[in-house]
Amino acid sequence: MTQSRRHLELLAPARNADYGIAAINHGADAVYIGGPAFGARAKAENSVEDIARLVMHAHRYHAEVFVAFNTIFHDNELEAARQTAWQLYDAGVDALIVQDMGLLQMDIPPIQLHASTQTDIRTVDKAVFLDQVGFTQIVLAREMDLNTIRQVAAATQCNLEFFIHGALCVAFSGQCYISHAHTGRSANRGECSQECRLPYTLEDSQGRILAKDKHLLSMKDNDQSANLRALVDAGVSAFKIEGRYKDLAYVKNATAHYRQLLDEILEDTPGYYRASSGRPIYSFTPQPEKTFNRSTTEYFVHGRGEDVGAFDTPKFSGEEIGRVTKVGKDYFEVETSLELHNGDGVCFFDVHKELVGMRINTVQGNRLYPNEMPQDIRRNMKVYRNRDQAFMRLLEKDSAVRKIAVELVLQETHDGFVLTVSDEDGFMAHAQCQAEKQPAQHQEKAEASLRENLGKLGNTDFAATAISLQLSQPWFVPASTINQLRREVMEQLKATRLIGYQRPQPGTPVEPPAQYPQDTLSYLSNVYNKQARAFYEKHGVQAMAAAYESNEELGEVPVMITKHCLRYSFAMCPKEAKGVIGVQGTITAEPMTLISGKDRISLKFDCKRCEMHVMGKVRKNVLQMPPPQPVQFFAKRPA
Repeated sequence: MTQSRRHLELLAPARNADYGIAAINHGADAVYIGGPAFGARAKAENSVEDIARLVMHAHRYHAEVFVAFNTIFHDNELEAARQTAWQLYDAGVDALIVQDMGLLQMDIPPIQLHASTQTDIRTVDKAVFLDQVGFTQIVLAREMDLNTIRQVAAATQCNLEFFIHGALCVAFSGQCYISHAHTGRSANRGECSQECRLPYTLEDSQGRILAKDKHLLSMKDNDQSANLRALVDAGVSAFKIEGRYKDLAYVKNATAHYRQLLDEILEDTPGYYRASSGRPIYSFTPQPEKTFNRSTTEYFVHGRGEDVGAFDTPKFSGEEIGRVTKVGKDYFEVETSLELHNGDGVCFFDVHKELVGMRINTVQGNRLYPNEMPQDIRRNMKVYRNRDQAFMRLLEKDSAVRKIAVELVLQETHDGFVLTVSDEDGFMAHAQCQAEKQPAQHQEKAEASLRENLGKLGNTDFAATAISLQLSQPWFVPASTINQLRREVMEQLKATRLIGYQRPQPGTPVEPPAQYPQDTLSYLSNVYNKQARAFYEKHGVQAMAAAYESNEELGEVPVMITKHCLRYSFAMCPKEAKGVIGVQGTITAEPMTLISGKDRISLKFDCKRCEMHVMGKVRKNVLQMPPPQPVQFFAKRPA
């Protein structure tokens, strides 16, 4: 195992710089954030100045900042992408998360490149290639199982990153075009319209309805809490929380939860290390089920098992409270063992199976008075809590502080004192002062006073784990003298740590250039610009189709490729039927149809690969849209 894989990294999302700072404070070793353009979450953009502010905070703890730079670029955008990469590098960013291989052909700064999940890393061959062309970290497909991860780890040198928490795209990342086909908003360009979260009706090949108005392409949320040790053993070293669109409470809660789990592993697994400095102290107990999730799944880490769909709703229904026992004019009562609070958010599924929510103004025992009495609530209905007001109040405050462990040593000089501080990473600083030495009248009291004043690190990044007084005898030293000495030495240490921070080094491509695993590329390879074409030609590709977003693929093709299978969900999988008496041979992988309004979307099944293909073709209105125009940057937002 490479030495870098021994440093276990918790990677948290940041919608903006303030969310990123909170993630660092709650224990993240790195955060990923969108830049001013070209991120796969178009509504989570940030200025270079804000990212620089986040970088300064992260580097205090030797934590890292990665910028999601993971859209595919149109030819008109290449120069702006190049300029942006340099601006982000100058702001101190540690790595760019990349999908478009054209970037590797351009004059970009000496910065680490991480292969985005959008590069669709499902095979060992693909992982080896990305390792060989200079990526230092690759984000494995969420669908990958432990055995394949082990194979990738054995065949590569780069760090392996894996999603451990949050929303799951139903499609293999980078292999979803349904949004572009229907609306012109490409998931590969950060503008996904999330058609996967819509309700659909499912028909079999004979026209029989199997499900009506269900969210059949909506996934449960990822939760690998129980699998972290297995992932470490398999070779994963970077553990990623999804959520650049999520709120601050989610970021704090999920980051703190996984920080505690990873710290447990680090404490009892010799040879592994934390990837940054300092430990957070929380004013709350992390409970990931309290913040947004669509119920949870381990997905395919252990192979196909439980069904992974969240068919009832793509919203957060929360924890089950209990059943309704009585309905009054402006209240209802529930049988529950939970403690409820004024301000809680409560919801239920109405007779149409739609999720209906309300805020509870007043709780009187088991009687709840909502801000507006819902029409459809009935006795015996299940009720859920999707906002725990008391828990959220804790997260609205400054709910964590992060402290770097230091040891302080006070010694005397011929004309005063010198204070030395050393931190957990081995950085040191010294400060000294001239002072008249006066023997202390009360020796124990003087020593206690010195220790107390030296340990007052207050609002600094540091916490004293040891204070040593190496003095010939107890001296009386005014508190003002010690306080000034302490402030000077801690400011020096803070500056020394920033100077001592080393940005991670970029990878080096092998020579001669690695050969791409295939010599022919379809639209599925997302080649959208001349630089990307030049990259693949350099690496042995002889023929390549343009990206789907080029609107050259006009016939019906897979516009979503997914490991989620509706035949499996409805117990109609031919593989599962093998060997079942009375069923074997009667079930085949016939197509199905998804219906949404007037749209009829064909589903085809590749049982050999265990994949479902959602078929479609680009709509006429999308073909009439103009191509992307060159990106312009302004010093100030235009009026």
